[in-house]
Amino acid sequence: MASKPTPRPAPSKGPSKAPSKAPVKPGTPAPASGQYKPVGPKGGNVGSTEITAVQGKPLPPTDKAGQSWVLVDPTKHKA
Repeated sequence: MASKPTPRPAPSKGPSKAPSKAPVKPGTPAPASGQYKPVGPKGGNVGSTEITAVQGKPLPPTDKAGQSWVLVDPTKHKA
């Protein structure tokens, strides 16, 4: 009687491309290109403003002190 082959796990597709929720302070180089929105000191939404940032370029100042930027929509491009 032939034994059944053991199933192999599906191959990994590499690291996840989900947006990072870690806040980035103004003036810090953007860790990834994409759309960023400002968040308050406790991480709450502070408005509908979004900016486009390029990876490695400094993020602009926020409207108020204590705010930072969060990546909400990373740039989608083929490498």
